[in-house]
Amino acid sequence: MKAILLREIKSFFGSPIGYLVIALFLILNGLFLWVFQGDYNILNTGFADMSPFFTLSPWILIFLIPAVTMRSFSDEKKQGTLELLLTKPLSIWEIVNGKFFGAMLLIVMAIVPTIIYVFVISSLGMPQGNIDMGSTIGSYFGLLFLIAAYSAIGIFTSTLSDNQIVAFIVAVFLCFFFYFGFEGLASIVPAVSTLISAIGMQDHFKSMGRGVIDTRDILYFVSITILFLSFTVYKLKSFKL
Repeated sequence: MKAILLREIKSFFGSPIGYLVIALFLILNGLFLWVFQGDYNILNTGFADMSPFFTLSPWILIFLIPAVTMRSFSDEKKQGTLELLLTKPLSIWEIVNGKFFGAMLLIVMAIVPTIIYVFVISSLGMPQGNIDMGSTIGSYFGLLFLIAAYSAIGIFTSTLSDNQIVAFIVAVFLCFFFYFGFEGLASIVPAVSTLISAIGMQDHFKSMGRGVIDTRDILYFVSITILFLSFTVYKLKSFKL
């Protein structure tokens, strides 16, 4: 798995992809949070918290993570190297995990610089340092689990076609549906809205953002991640047969 992970990281930073992903994430967040006037502008909210960042990031990641993962296996299929990869002395789970952690690590690298926002907002608080650290830390944990779930979905969709654009579109749709779709369905069927919301990622992400790390939220994200990684392994086994 380590060899696949290192190979993925080298491929990301051996081309403009890795640098572009990190730059895009930071630039888009920076513009919406500090420059553009609107609901996400921290300076206009009047509160010293990171809520706008954690509201905006899932939207950006819905497009950014599929852009990173769309080439994971679709490119291997297109170039005819998938069969060669599957014959290496590695289990399919090790190959999938290597691809998964490679993509996830790249996105985490894009998230790390945003910790600077915490110190900036803390210094702007009245009094200085007046920021809810519990909520901020919980939201960062939630964001990590969200990245894992999005990455697993993106890795899976990359096995569905040798066309990267198709893999990207399907991944965006699935990420959008799992994060926002169930909230929309809950509003349509109010009688079971709580149950439907609990199936979606947004409910669990917001729950972690309250600063309380509930094992139910962790188990939810871990289950979604393992589920889509299992789908990926199953799909790759069908190629190997």
